[in-house]
Amino acid sequence: MSRRDGVRLHLPALALAAGLLAGCSSLPGFLGGGPERPKPAELAPNPQLLGVRQAWSARVGAVDFPLSVQVNGTRVTVASGDGTVAVFDAQTGQEQWRASVGAALAGGVGSDGRRVAVVTRENELVALADGAVQWRQPLGAQSYTPPLVAGERVFVLAADRSVTGHDGASGRRLWSLQRPGEALVLRQAGVMLPVGDTLVVGQGGRLAGVNPLTGSVRWEAPIASSRGTNDVERLVDLVGRASRQGDSVCARAFQAAVGCVDAARGTLSWTRRANGSDGLDGDERLLYGTEADGRVVAWQRATGEPAWTHEQLQWRKLSAPLVIGRSVAVGDDAGFVHLLSREDGRLLDRLTTDGSGIAAAPILAGNTLVVVTRSGGVFGFVPN
Repeated sequence: MSRRDGVRLHLPALALAAGLLAGCSSLPGFLGGGPERPKPAELAPNPQLLGVRQAWSARVGAVDFPLSVQVNGTRVTVASGDGTVAVFDAQTGQEQWRASVGAALAGGVGSDGRRVAVVTRENELVALADGAVQWRQPLGAQSYTPPLVAGERVFVLAADRSVTGHDGASGRRLWSLQRPGEALVLRQAGVMLPVGDTLVVGQGGRLAGVNPLTGSVRWEAPIASSRGTNDVERLVDLVGRASRQGDSVCARAFQAAVGCVDAARGTLSWTRRANGSDGLDGDERLLYGTEADGRVVAWQRATGEPAWTHEQLQWRKLSAPLVIGRSVAVGDDAGFVHLLSREDGRLLDRLTTDGSGIAAAPILAGNTLVVVTRSGGVFGFVPN
C-alpha cells in the first residue's frame, strides 16, 4: 500500500510464482489517512442571502461507496452501501419504493426513470424496476461508476476503464470495449454520459466518443497524460461528474488537470493543470470545481482562464459542485452545504444537515436541492 496526498493507494497483488499481476488494484475516492491535514478554515458568519429552507428529510442507510444520486424529472434515486435502493419524490420527500439487491454496492445509481441499475461488490450488474430486481449479470471487472441507463440499454464503465453495453430487458452483454490495463485505478466514479448519438467515456486521461450500438471508438481527446517515474505518480484517470453544455464536455483528471472537449468534432478545446479529485459542474460561461485543499475555483469555459477562487473553505474536504440558480453548491465533511455566488464566489448562504458529511455531489430535482449524507440522511431544500 502506498499513499498520495492523503489518499490510500492500493497496489496490485503479485502472483509470486509467475511474477505477474494478479488483479485490478484500486484507489479509494474517499479521502483520509496519510499525513495529518491542516486544520479546516473557520466558517464565516452565514449571510443568509438566498432564503432557502429544509422542506423534507428521509433516510436510506449508511453510504460507504462512491454514490451518484440520479434525477429523472422529480424522482430522486439513491442507494446505501448495504444494497438498499430507494426512490423519493423530490417535491414532497415521499418514498415511492425501496428494495434491496442483497449485496453491498460498489457503484450506483443509474436510471432512465423506469429502470434502475447498480453494481455490487461481487461484480454483478443488477437492474430493478418498481421495487423489484429484474435481472443480474456478472461483470468481468469491478465498477465504481454508476451504470448509464439509456435507449433500452445499460452501459457499464469498469474500474479498468473497459466499457460494456447490455440489453436493458435481459442484461445480456451486447459488446465490450477493452483498453490496456493500468497498474492503479481509482475507486470512484469515472466519466460516462450521452452526447447526441455518442457515448462519451473517460479512459485513462482521455475522453473517448463511442458508438453505443457497436462499442467502436469514434474519437479520442486527451485531458491529461501520464507522468512520473512510478505507478503512483503515473496514475491518470478522469473522474465524474463531467459538465456538459451542448457539444462542450469538460472533465477533471484526478489531481492533474481540467479540460474541455468539443464532443461533436472529438477535439480538445483546452486543458489546464489543477489539483482536485472530484468532478465538475458548469454553465454556458463558467466551469466550477473544488480543489484538494478546499479551494473552489471557476474557469472560463471557452478558454480555461481562471475567473475567481474562493479560499474560505480550505481543508474542509469538499464535494463536487452543483450549479443551482445564481449559486454554486458544494458540500463538506461536516455536513454543511455552502452556496457561493456563480459570479464572484462570495458566500451567499449555508445549509445544515445531520453533521455526518456530504456523501455525494448535490443534485437539483425540479426546484429542490437534494443532498445525501454519509449516515444515510436525504435532505430536500427549497427557496422560501
